[in-house]
Amino acid sequence: MIRHVVLLTLRSDAPGEAAENIVRALRALPEQIPSIREYQAGVDLGVNPGNATVAATSVFDDRAGYLEYRDHPAHRAVIKEYIDPYREGRAAIQFEI
Repeated sequence: MIRHVVLLTLRSDAPGEAAENIVRALRALPEQIPSIREYQAGVDLGVNPGNATVAATSVFDDRAGYLEYRDHPAHRAVIKEYIDPYREGRAAIQFEI
């Protein structure tokens, strides 16, 4: 199985609702992409300074499942509409579990 983890940092001028809109859009993806086995997304609680703004983790059976998700039109649309306009930084990793 493959776990995908992504951390997004939004620009300081992003609207206040941008992070919640990203999370809402990401959480809708499991209904649209069959290869997703588990999916969690959330906004940072603000406990520690310097954290990323949004985190998402997902699980796939294999590399092919992850690639289906990565390239799926619904996922690409979330990135284009909700993430790219406000993204300052991104870190991600995929690893076997």
